[in-house]
Amino acid sequence: MAGALKTTVYLDAKDYERLKEIARADGRAPAEVVREAVAEYTQRHRPQRMPKSIGIGHSGRGDVSERAEELLAGFGRAK
Repeated sequence: MAGALKTTVYLDAKDYERLKEIARADGRAPAEVVREAVAEYTQRHRPQRMPKSIGIGHSGRGDVSERAEELLAGFGRAK
């Protein structure tokens, strides 16, 4: 665990007992189970990054979305 940091977490007594049961059943230390749970949680709740391409095609016009069908008429057809 290179670069690991230490923290203190206060758990409800019932949660702590359940944590120990889970760890014991898996043959692991409770701290290892907590680290795994935190890693999964932070992965699921990490901020979603927007693609850099969003907004790069700013036309300078305010009516593009209202005129989308008109502007795209014939798009993709061979000339």
